[in-house]
Amino acid sequence: MPSRPTSELIPPLPERAAGARVLVAYSGGLDSTVLLHALAQRGPQELVAVHVHHGLQEAADGWARDGAVFCKSLGVPMILRRAAIAGDDAAGPEGAAREARYALLRAQMQSGDLLVTAHHRDDQAETVLLRLLRGAGVHGLAAMRPLTVFAPGQLWRPLLDQPRTALRAYAEQHGLSWIDDPHNEDPRYARSWLRREVMPGLRTRFGQTDPSLARAARLAAEAADLLDERAAEDHLQAAQGAALSVSRLLMLSAARRHNLIRWWLHEQGFRAPFANHLDLVDEQLLKPGPDATPRHAWPGCELRRYRDQLHAMTPLPAAPAAGGWGLWSKETHFQLPGDGGMLVANRPPPIPLKLRSPQPGEAFRNDGAAHARTLRNRFQELGVAPWLRARIPVIEAADGALCMPGIGATREWRESLVAQGWQGFWRHDFAGLRSPLALDGTPSLRDCP
Repeated sequence: MPSRPTSELIPPLPERAAGARVLVAYSGGLDSTVLLHALAQRGPQELVAVHVHHGLQEAADGWARDGAVFCKSLGVPMILRRAAIAGDDAAGPEGAAREARYALLRAQMQSGDLLVTAHHRDDQAETVLLRLLRGAGVHGLAAMRPLTVFAPGQLWRPLLDQPRTALRAYAEQHGLSWIDDPHNEDPRYARSWLRREVMPGLRTRFGQTDPSLARAARLAAEAADLLDERAAEDHLQAAQGAALSVSRLLMLSAARRHNLIRWWLHEQGFRAPFANHLDLVDEQLLKPGPDATPRHAWPGCELRRYRDQLHAMTPLPAAPAAGGWGLWSKETHFQLPGDGGMLVANRPPPIPLKLRSPQPGEAFRNDGAAHARTLRNRFQELGVAPWLRARIPVIEAADGALCMPGIGATREWRESLVAQGWQGFWRHDFAGLRSPLALDGTPSLRDCP
């Protein structure tokens, strides 16, 4: 069977910035071998192959050596990277290898680079079926997109319209050799089992199985894009900084509310929760009264509510221990305990500063205030969520000078530090608090999301 010309096998490369590289995920198998060869014949500048050595099979060392020889014959440099796969990874060997591979591929990319993978139409059909069996929604059934953002560049799958038979024909006509990974035929892995046991029967009974499933993915992608457009419109009405307004969420139907929350989480880099999690968010976070501070979490993300705001964040570590956190005197920076961030200044403090946690019932007189106020009142006045209060450092000196970033400072603090030209900031990564916060006593939490 004659192969298709390179110009028909692979569409034109997407536009990219001048100097951006084309990185090919090259395993040495049939698909990536054809992809790399076809791209090399076309001759894009800055073409680079990236081979990930998973270390899961004894033959992997030989595959890497053979891959280097093939790349040299094409005049294409090859980057070799080794992955560390944990045997007890919760994602299983398939998922763990995939995540490690993409993490290493991303690590090789520079701004604007184009990462190219050899996924074809058969892969797309298998992906649609697997996701359907796992209960995926519209976004999941959209499966693999031809071109997507993959920071710091883009991910391109130029072979999604090609059946694997076309790739094999191309390889045979050009006399290419490739490796056959036995894991691809191992029925222990879901995709391999589907490929061996299910797809042949479907293709026999339904002759258009692969193109039909690929078409379903394209239709799902269109529907997913419409849902994203609707979510973006709803977000304009419900957004409160980086948070969402609970009252405005409750004005939406359940379907639109859940769609907005999924989109909002995705925009912040979190994995979308399953449908049952969204039902629990409705019950546990949105319906309780405004005085409640509920929390709902799943791996890698947690949602917290304070007043009328719903916040998304990576799970917070335990709050730092109550009491003293150390003395800041000779350095321009001070690392706070746990994941509390760092204090950074233009020079070491002119006087030694003690770092500690807020104390129950503590009060101080903010510079310019008529009388002392309790921290509890200041927190409520400035809208500081309860889960953040124990994490805001109290900075004090022996002469009574005291400052809390974003909350305020005493007159002594301004006179003994700020007036002397000393400038500092608290840099942190807490959702619901602006970062950095100045150590000059200026309350700036009022404008925080």
